[in-house]
Amino acid sequence: MKLATWNVNSLKVRLPQVLEWLEQNRVQALCLQELKLADDKFPLDAFREIGYQAQWAGQKTYNGVAVIAPQECLEVQRNIPGFDDHQQRIIATTLASPIGDIRVISAYCPNGQALASEKYEYKLRWFQALRDWLREELARFPRLAILGDYNVAPADEDVHDPAKWVGDVLVSEPERAAFSALLELGLTDAFRQFEQPEKSFTWWDYRRFAFRRNAGLRIDHVLLSEALLPYCSGCVVDKAPRANEQPSDHTPVIATLDFERKAPN
Repeated sequence: MKLATWNVNSLKVRLPQVLEWLEQNRVQALCLQELKLADDKFPLDAFREIGYQAQWAGQKTYNGVAVIAPQECLEVQRNIPGFDDHQQRIIATTLASPIGDIRVISAYCPNGQALASEKYEYKLRWFQALRDWLREELARFPRLAILGDYNVAPADEDVHDPAKWVGDVLVSEPERAAFSALLELGLTDAFRQFEQPEKSFTWWDYRRFAFRRNAGLRIDHVLLSEALLPYCSGCVVDKAPRANEQPSDHTPVIATLDFERKAPN
């Protein structure tokens, strides 16, 4: 079972790329972020034509998340319950698997803009609300995966030039602490469970030939619960879509769950 995440930075613009990628990578769940589409503009028929279903929470111009899967998505939750927020940043659904139902969440975490901004304070509040909700979700769904654009580079090894990013969002200590607080719930960053190439990133600015120079950040993550982690046999960044014509500034991250691996004790 392959689970993937991709911030597509406008599904309207990137739809042909997403469809092509899905036909080449038959994942069991693709979590999308930054749809930038109103709900009624979501291209469901296009996904159905290649054998996929979808659940989404759209928003005109900004934000928006979706889960694309070849099976029906059940028990859908949009946004964080009890957190007053008009921005569409969370969609959760339940998918069947050989080891039982798996809760799959697509998350588009706030950027924060600048350390002194109201948007930064909102980001930290949002992460706290996410943590509180995830604690409840993990109690209900021990097999849980939350994938998405976290807008946090967890460590300096996830930053192309840490010295240049001092004092910026995405790398500040409060943001990293908020990310670590999610891991303390019993979640694990799947990518760091495996040996990876140095300077592995998932986002590159459109400016200054950042992708060509590999001047990026690793801010897109797959977090797995303790019940799922023993089945994870790999997690990789697929850099190929970032080289497309008119690409997203992010690229997919894919985690593989192998249910034939020895089950945990």
